Amino acid sequence: MKTGAKFFITIVSLIILYAWTIKQKKDIQKVEWLIGTWENKTQKGSIYETWTKSGQNEFSGKSYSVKDKDTIVFENIRLLQEKNGLYYIPTVKNQNDGLPVRFVAKAISENQLVFENPQHDFPQIIAYTKITSDSLITEISGTKNGQNRRQTFPMKKVKR
Repeated sequence: MKTGAKFFITIVSLIILYAWTIKQKKDIQKVEWLIGTWENKTQKGSIYETWTKSGQNEFSGKSYSVKDKDTIVFENIRLLQEKNGLYYIPTVKNQNDGLPVRFVAKAISENQLVFENPQHDFPQIIAYTKITSDSLITEISGTKNGQNRRQTFPMKKVKR
């Protein structure tokens, strides 16, 4: 192979690699609307979900409630951009022996984020849908004990 052809192939390969790297970074950037504190008011009190940017390719989240002055954490979550995709990785107290579970992103857009793990007991699907800049709907769904189940949590962004 001639030097010119090798050079051309090298340059084209680097351009493709660069474009692929930018695309990967954009997946997590597309969902920066998730960052902030969100509240779901229920009859039993409020449930919160807080997201912060913890690195160029990672968000940290936690789901919790506040009762009196006590904060009860339900789960800690990592939203992690890896080479092969975007992952939602929750660790839930008293579940899965305290080990994290990985859900892979199946849909990523400016207003929707859908993760799936068909092997997980429940949920198998976790979805976030942005309604406005200050409201979103979180939904968990899948099959449990042979029954299709779906839980929806409308959330409003709170100023803190």
